[in-house]
Amino acid sequence: MSNPQQLRYTKEHEWLTDPVDGVSTVGITEFAANALGDVVFAQLPEVGDTVTAGESCGELESTKSVSDLYAPVTGEVTETNQDVVDDPSLVNSAPFEGGWLFKVRVAEEPSDLLTADEYQDFSGN
Repeated sequence: MSNPQQLRYTKEHEWLTDPVDGVSTVGITEFAANALGDVVFAQLPEVGDTVTAGESCGELESTKSVSDLYAPVTGEVTETNQDVVDDPSLVNSAPFEGGWLFKVRVAEEPSDLLTADEYQDFSGN
């Protein structure tokens, strides 16, 4: 399993891009997608919602379980991925590309974000 080097990661298995014009894209890692199994439903935060780093902001439901989605940063949601809402299996098939979940205008970034190598050591993958 390869984690893209340009992304940053959380211990809750979310990834995010470096901000472009203050906005980062958020998704879950391939490790998390595999652990969940086939994702069949995605409840994402709404555009305009404020999310807080480390707090639940949605849910992903799979054939195995329902898992909380945690915000990796604090900020305002600027976009959600309607493609994932319409076809949640994108989270499994393309977790780092078409399976992204939402975009957030970053107000505050926690200090405990991991590099790809640190995340790999943490997750064992």
